[in-house]
Amino acid sequence: MENAYPGSLKGQFLLAMPALLDPNFSQTVTCICEHNEEGALGVVVNRVHQELSGKDIFEELKMDYAPGADSIAVHLGGPVHIGELFVLHGPPFDWEACLKITPTLGMSNTRDILESIAMNRGPHSFIIALGCAGWGPGQLEYEMKENAWLTFPIYEENIFELPVEVRWEEAVRKMGIDPSLLSNASGHA
Repeated sequence: MENAYPGSLKGQFLLAMPALLDPNFSQTVTCICEHNEEGALGVVVNRVHQELSGKDIFEELKMDYAPGADSIAVHLGGPVHIGELFVLHGPPFDWEACLKITPTLGMSNTRDILESIAMNRGPHSFIIALGCAGWGPGQLEYEMKENAWLTFPIYEENIFELPVEVRWEEAVRKMGIDPSLLSNASGHA
C-alpha cells in the first residue's frame, strides 16, 4: 500500500546522528509507524527499561501469564505517552487495533495482543515498548533538513533478532556507512 503523504517516512528506521544530543534519542533506532500531515509516530527499538519486565506489565494490567512471559523485556519506546504500551510485531495482524507498517510488520496497543503475549500465544516476533516517539506537523521534516537523522528501510532482523546494544551500529553498517566515520558535521553530498 502506497503512502499517500508525500515524503512519508512510514516503514523507515530513523537513526540518530551523533550530533543529535537530545538524551531521549542519542544513538537510537526508531521505527516510524505512521507519518502524515498531522505528524509522525515511532517506537524506539534499541533501549530496554532496566527496571520493568513482562511480569510488572502483566501484573499491573491484572493479566494471567505463562511461565517465561514474566521475563519479557520492556523497551523504552520514547518520551511521549509514557504510560501507554506499544507492541511492534510480525504476523498475525488481526488484533483489535493493528496499524500495518509494512507487509510484515505491525504496531498494536490493545489488550488482546498483550493477553496473548502473556500466555505465549502472541505473534512469534514482537517487542513491548512503554511510550513512543512523536513529532508534530512538519517537525520531523524540519529535523531531517537539519541532518538529525539518517533513514533506512525497516528490516525486522534489527528489531527482533539483534542484541539491543548493537542495533544502531548494525543499521548504520547496513547502510554502507562505517559508524566510526560519522561525525557531528552536517552537510549534503
